[in-house]
Amino acid sequence: MESVPVRCPACRRDHAYSTPVYPCPCGAPASPPVLRGAPVVPITHRTWNDDWVTVRCRSCGRLDQWPQPELCCPCGTVLRIPVRPVTAHDGTAAPTDGTGSARPSHIPLPRTAPPPRPAFRPRPIRTAHDAVAGAALYLKWLGYHDDVQPAERSPARIDLRATGLIAQVDATTRPTALHDVECLWLHALTASARSVHFSLAGYAKDAEARADGLGIPLFTMDLTGTPQPVNTPADELISTGA
Repeated sequence: MESVPVRCPACRRDHAYSTPVYPCPCGAPASPPVLRGAPVVPITHRTWNDDWVTVRCRSCGRLDQWPQPELCCPCGTVLRIPVRPVTAHDGTAAPTDGTGSARPSHIPLPRTAPPPRPAFRPRPIRTAHDAVAGAALYLKWLGYHDDVQPAERSPARIDLRATGLIAQVDATTRPTALHDVECLWLHALTASARSVHFSLAGYAKDAEARADGLGIPLFTMDLTGTPQPVNTPADELISTGA
């Protein structure tokens, strides 16, 4: 996945935003062409047209509608990532190295390197159930293949369980509070399991600080269904997997 730098205009925090990748019906991965260097825009009002963008598959040329790229900053601001409009002249030329020369699309890894994890393929989020299903899909991508999504949410607000792991998904429009993070940690401590938290609206500053101290991976999720790491434990979980 392509990563682009993004700075929140509200809190001035810097983020590395990973461009979402979608499965084209032809089987090739497709992703919105993000405009590097263009200013991001805080979302204060949503419309159907603003929430979707047209993406052209570079393999077959097919046009599809996919969710507009977004980033949930921990300060609570939701940012719209600018995308280059699709034109009739968009082609499928091979990528270059910046000098005009075509470069290979794949460079073999050393034999001692572990096999790379395939690109995560998200599913768009339209409901709270979609958010939980998207978190389950991401945990499977990380290596938790036996995760189970309960039919009904438990009183403890634990949405997902796997061997050695429990996860909570906050699909509300408010930033996740300190109390929620601490409760998740206590339930994980009782179950002798690792805890992971996903949130659509980001996290309160004290909640993020507490999660750092407790070693709880925090992720935000946008409408594309692509989780983004918020803290160091989340970065480490992505690196190591289950």
